Amino acid sequence: MTERRAHDAMRYQQRLNVSFAYDVVFTRDLFAEDNAALAGVLPPSETPHKAAVFIDQGVLDATPGLAARISAWCAKHADRVALASAPVTVPGGEAVKNDLTFVQRMTHQFQRLELCRHSFVIAVGGGAVLDAVGLAAAVFHRGIRLIRVPTTVLSQDDSGMGVKNGINLDGVKNLIGAFAPPYAVLCDLQFLTTLERRDWCGGVSEAFKVALIKDAAFLAELEALAPRIAARDLDAMARVVERCAVLHLDHIAGGGDPFESGSARPLDFGHWSAHKLESMSRNAIRHGEAVGVGIALDLFLSAKMGLITEAERDRVCAAMEAAGLDLWHPMLARPHAELGLEVVKGLEEFRQHLGGRLTLAMPDGLGRKRDVHALDHAHIREGVAWLAARAGTTLEEAQRKQVRETA
Repeated sequence: MTERRAHDAMRYQQRLNVSFAYDVVFTRDLFAEDNAALAGVLPPSETPHKAAVFIDQGVLDATPGLAARISAWCAKHADRVALASAPVTVPGGEAVKNDLTFVQRMTHQFQRLELCRHSFVIAVGGGAVLDAVGLAAAVFHRGIRLIRVPTTVLSQDDSGMGVKNGINLDGVKNLIGAFAPPYAVLCDLQFLTTLERRDWCGGVSEAFKVALIKDAAFLAELEALAPRIAARDLDAMARVVERCAVLHLDHIAGGGDPFESGSARPLDFGHWSAHKLESMSRNAIRHGEAVGVGIALDLFLSAKMGLITEAERDRVCAAMEAAGLDLWHPMLARPHAELGLEVVKGLEEFRQHLGGRLTLAMPDGLGRKRDVHALDHAHIREGVAWLAARAGTTLEEAQRKQVRETA
């Protein structure tokens, strides 16, 4: 037997391979009593599955009687689902993501309802509610099964598809969170008809984002559909939402980094400035709106770097505007004593969010992407001035107005 010396170490590398699978279903009128989509994703069981339903207040306001319809659906399918309580209303919008105590209150609620790891939490709402309820579900009993029912364009074509849950802290987007794949995602396209125009149009920004870096054919389709989207054509929006969601799902499954261990985030094109605009405005600018502005700014920067042509830049911006997106917000012009523009601080905040080296996805031609690791601050200022001019003002006038409003 070989004698081990005092400073020798025994090393054993543990390796785990964990497979995740979840259904994503697109339907209409999910809680009609004869709609079997929800029942169809539940696993076989000799007894009904215990479930707790949480509904975004904004969704409830826009859909009178929704809680009663959900209760009626569960009663109709009592052989599959047993409600732990009547559906519970939770605050909606970004405010719920800014409240760390919400997660604690939710876990207390789960405990009172005696939910266990075999129970289901069904979250009905926009992306902020799915994030906050999802985080609570991810940490309670180290994770209970979550079914997402996204109700906005943004959550059906993007945020509701992935494996992330998160809330904001100290003004930083998604600073607290966890990777926890849902059990299933059920997208009821009928909910989209209740949205305000800014949420209907704003969510389309994520479709332009993923098309620009992954799918030139889809980008061309978006250009063709843009007037119908602006006119609130549900069939056109359904096509956009479903294709965008599939592209996100394909990237999550095939991109090689579903839990974002590396420093590259291809699906965050346009987001470095978008996240900063959201925090600067204290979320008065909604995520989809901010992403639209961020994409337009990054298109300008991509053209400056020679990755796309100015004609391609202008063509995409025109299509985004035709779809109802605004590509300017006065907050972009807020001055900063050292950096020139406060939005530039978003680069360092984004690097910290990524960890390690700053890595930004940019279009390398339309429908492809290239990672870049630095942006010229002078070009950013030039891009903001370009967007201001497109909106009929100047950067200098916009800055003077920002100074007056913050004085």
